[in-house]
Amino acid sequence: MYNYYSFSVAETLKLAEKLAAKLKGGEIISLVGDLGAGKTHFVKGLACGLGIKGEITSPTFTLLHLYAGKIPLAHFDVYRLTIPEDFEELGYEDYFAGPGVVVIEWGDLISPYLPAEYLRIKIEYQAEQGRLLTFYPYGEKWEILIKELAKDVGFGD
Repeated sequence: MYNYYSFSVAETLKLAEKLAAKLKGGEIISLVGDLGAGKTHFVKGLACGLGIKGEITSPTFTLLHLYAGKIPLAHFDVYRLTIPEDFEELGYEDYFAGPGVVVIEWGDLISPYLPAEYLRIKIEYQAEQGRLLTFYPYGEKWEILIKELAKDVGFGD
């Protein structure tokens, strides 16, 4: 577990861009946190770091947005799923096995579908301290990648 405090939207975007620069495709990221915590801002930073142009919005009502860039991005928002099994109807397996990066807002709601190796990021709004982003790397690949990111931007456990 690694903690990072972000004191502005710009700082959150920059952190996500730096993470995106380390991605090669095939990665799965689960974002969790309350409404308004900053999950979609984090996705915007990832998209920018992946070379994606255009507006990034939360796919709350459509559940999935696809974006083309240096590396494609599949952006799920599963907040409105009635039951976790509804995730199967979105064809998630194709995206999980594909060449792009997959980001899932509210990923804890579909945790049985997440693979053994993925990155969970919990974003919490803390009034005086901005936002606390806690990185939980699952798998050796993610552990190495997050340690590199932590060195680059100065955070730790």
